[in-house]
Amino acid sequence: MKFKIDTKDTFTIIMPEEGQIDAKMTGALDVQCQEIRQSGSNNLIIDFHNCSEMDQSAVPGLLALHEESYGQDMSLVYTGIGKAGINILKQDETDLLINIAPTMKEAIDIVSMEILERDLFNEE
Repeated sequence: MKFKIDTKDTFTIIMPEEGQIDAKMTGALDVQCQEIRQSGSNNLIIDFHNCSEMDQSAVPGLLALHEESYGQDMSLVYTGIGKAGINILKQDETDLLINIAPTMKEAIDIVSMEILERDLFNEE
C-alpha cells in the first residue's frame, strides 16, 4: 500500500494513493501512523480523496486509530471520504465517534483548534 506523506509544522497529512478503504488499508494506515508518531509528529490528517470506495470492514480500524490517537492526547482527522463511505460510517453511528472533515481546510482547522485547546489546558 502506497501513501503520500506531507509533513507540516504542526501536523502530517497521510494520503493513500489509491484503492478501497478497507481493513487491509486501515491496517497499513495503523503501521504508517505509528512510524510517523515515532518521528515526532503527533497530529495527523488522513486524506482519502484518492480512494474510490469504502468497505464496512474499514470501520473498526478507523475507530481504533481515532481512539488510539485521542488516548495519547494527539489529533486525528479524516477527510476526503466520499458520500458512500459516509453512509457506511452512519450505519452504526461511527460518524459521531470520529473526526470527519468535508475539506482539507476544515481538517486543518480542527487539528489547529485541538492543539490550542491542549496548550491552554496544559498551562492551567
